Amino acid sequence: MQYSQKVLDHFMNPHNVGKMENPDAVATEGSPACGDQVTIYLKIDEGSKKIDDISFLSYGCASNIATASIITDLAKGKTLDEAKNITWQDAMEALDGLPPVKVHCSVLAADTLQTAISNYEIEHGLKDVPNFGKETILEELKKIIYPQVGEDIVTLKMVKYVGFDNGEVLIDLNIMSFDEWRDNVAEEIREHLSKYPEVKNIQINFP
Repeated sequence: MQYSQKVLDHFMNPHNVGKMENPDAVATEGSPACGDQVTIYLKIDEGSKKIDDISFLSYGCASNIATASIITDLAKGKTLDEAKNITWQDAMEALDGLPPVKVHCSVLAADTLQTAISNYEIEHGLKDVPNFGKETILEELKKIIYPQVGEDIVTLKMVKYVGFDNGEVLIDLNIMSFDEWRDNVAEEIREHLSKYPEVKNIQINFP
């Protein structure tokens, strides 16, 4: 697998790595059972709402470590509002790209940063706890990367239908049975949605 020099540099010598003592906010996304997990810690200046310090712990491959390293570099010193605009595409660009099958690592790193920021804002009364619904599910599906091309399944129009009722999530996907990535995509969807307490069951249908 071909990695850029920047990916290798951040993998071999990651920045801002380590558990932070007494963080103002923390978030963990992913699962070791599925291969990748990232935890991000934040220290926030209460007056300026600037990220004074940020660190991470990572479980996973070289891309997972490199993307967590670069996302912390991008966020450090920024205000919360500025950091909320950091995307997985920004992380990819800063690393001079990733192989398509590893793009999901940049999504995981960016998602963990955004969750940490959200946790801080909720705890400090800066935002309300968002209501879970179909929009939440769609936003999560936009984070599911189809490994062959490195693009999300919503943009690729692989999502035909999304429903949510009384804890039951129903998703129809346009991915054929012979597609080698079908099970991988389904597993990613379950991982992303099962973290929500409102979700009791997830049904994924294929053609």
